[in-house]
Amino acid sequence: MAKIEMDPLRWKQEVLKKYPSKIAKKRDKSIVVHEGPENITKIQSNVRTIPGIITQRGCTYAGCKGVVLGPTRDIVNLVHGPIGCSFYAWLTRRNQTLPPTPESPNYMMYAFSTDMQDSNIVFGGEIKLKQACREAFEIFKPKAIGIFSTCPVGLIGDDVHAVAREMKAELGINIFGFSCEGYKGVSQSAGHHIANNALMKHVIGLNDNAPEGKYKINMLGEYNIGGDAFELERILAKCGITMNASFSGNSTMEQFERAHMADLNVVMCHRSINYVAEMMETKYGIPWFKVNFIGADATAKSLRKIAEYFGAQELKDQVEKVIAEEMATVKKAIDEIRPRTEGKMAMMFVGGSRAHHYQELFTELGMSTLSAGYEFGHRDDYEGRRVIPTITVDADSRNIEELTIEKDEAKYRARKTEEELKALDEKGLGFNDYEGMMKDMAKGTLVIDDLSHYEMEKLIEAYHPDVFCAGIKEKYCVQKMGIPLKQLHSYDYGGPYAGFEGAVNFYKDIDMIVNTSVWKLIKAPWEAEPVIEAEYAA
Repeated sequence: MAKIEMDPLRWKQEVLKKYPSKIAKKRDKSIVVHEGPENITKIQSNVRTIPGIITQRGCTYAGCKGVVLGPTRDIVNLVHGPIGCSFYAWLTRRNQTLPPTPESPNYMMYAFSTDMQDSNIVFGGEIKLKQACREAFEIFKPKAIGIFSTCPVGLIGDDVHAVAREMKAELGINIFGFSCEGYKGVSQSAGHHIANNALMKHVIGLNDNAPEGKYKINMLGEYNIGGDAFELERILAKCGITMNASFSGNSTMEQFERAHMADLNVVMCHRSINYVAEMMETKYGIPWFKVNFIGADATAKSLRKIAEYFGAQELKDQVEKVIAEEMATVKKAIDEIRPRTEGKMAMMFVGGSRAHHYQELFTELGMSTLSAGYEFGHRDDYEGRRVIPTITVDADSRNIEELTIEKDEAKYRARKTEEELKALDEKGLGFNDYEGMMKDMAKGTLVIDDLSHYEMEKLIEAYHPDVFCAGIKEKYCVQKMGIPLKQLHSYDYGGPYAGFEGAVNFYKDIDMIVNTSVWKLIKAPWEAEPVIEAEYAA
């Protein structure tokens, strides 16, 4: 089937025309025809999904347990709720970890749950939760237990925080709770915020023993999907940069506890972790800036930013040496693959910053991104942090506790003077800033928040992209339309895709995906069967 060229504004109008007027009015604000990097338009985001529309989103619990705490290997992540919730969040994102020895604790292969039954819903589940904590401690002897609330817990009123305090005193280990009931926010984004708050309240700052190394950083918002963190750790070590803590790919309780000992926070996924970056700067004096290690050019740029921050010539020289060595392999792969991918078209609808970051990789392949959007983004993820003062706090956002963070007089240490930070900012380091996805998208592209299945089908019908990037819920629907789908949540058992080696892996996978002939043999329903469309005259 030849690609249908369609004006994006016309596409939007035709899609909205099919909705009831009230729904069309709401979706109109979440579908933006991008007017270019210099004329960024306001987009509606972080609002409740319209009932009846099939959404890509997950719940608050998924964002808290599944995303932020899930990749931590030595915390027992105990889910208080029905077993289905715990099973859902059990390794579904392919977070990997590498304990230093076979004897080192690693609980990621277990699904811990109180397995609430009907009787617990009626009579309360706190007694069962306490017993679960005791059993987990007796069997595994963990350093910490995190308790995660699911929807029934909030509905019946079980106090997981009171149970956590009682069990902490009884068992003598750190036990803390998360009020992350699935319905608490409009998406998994609320769970990220709740997880950030609890780590700040109960974990960060407990351990003052930092690892050896001149240049210590925390990597925030990197979740080691498909081994991404392993590749980044390799590159940083090769440059002489010490990974003090990761939030939270390949992470440990000890890393979280000593996070305040770093000299710099670098943020990968802005949405999931910007809260803790800001709080750590206020409390401990650690500056932060945005980085992107998805794409070879982006990785090189991020390494140079880190080296510029520390200012040491030896580090700058080593970073350049590493970039030169790694880019030789990358260039060889691009020279071979790019002629086969040049001019092809991608669409991306993924959470976090991935719908933004992966555009770098597609650009390196000579591919263009026609349309992109987030599942759970906020306006600042699209338009940049400059719009934060104008964002109205709604009732859903008020469900989430806002911590009052103050300077820790004992542990606060200014890493740079105001003058030094200003000078570095003028060099383009961009402290406390993120320009958002729209800044890097071409004029005329479609930016769509919380894409519905209907909108997804109409995009494919109109534009017939060469590859569609989304999650498991969209995968088989898209493939039945004759379009290959690449999961960017779990990588379809591929990866790593971060860093230099990850970029080469991605080039090879995309080359195979967009150039295989099998997709040409699949016909979408509107190609294979006659379709009659009609509408009411009144």
